[in-house]
Amino acid sequence: MSRRLPAVPWLRPHPRPRLFPGRHPHPQPHPGPADGLRTHSTALRSHAERLRLAARALDWQGPQADAFRAEVEALADRCATAANGLALGAAQLDEE
Repeated sequence: MSRRLPAVPWLRPHPRPRLFPGRHPHPQPHPGPADGLRTHSTALRSHAERLRLAARALDWQGPQADAFRAEVEALADRCATAANGLALGAAQLDEE
């Protein structure tokens, strides 16, 4: 006869959410298209700022470091440009 182990709460299997046709397992409403664009725009702006801060904080010196910082700055600029485009798209959707 096998011995039964005590139940450990964090090891119990969690029930899988049931998916019903037309129902999402999490009843939170999806944001509208404009809100989604604004959310992505905010995230891209945050990434751009983090990239710039990281490039400035880099201890590495020399021509390769300068080239690396320039590449990171260019990437941050591309993130900011994309964020501006998404914000513009959200504004246009709001006007409709």
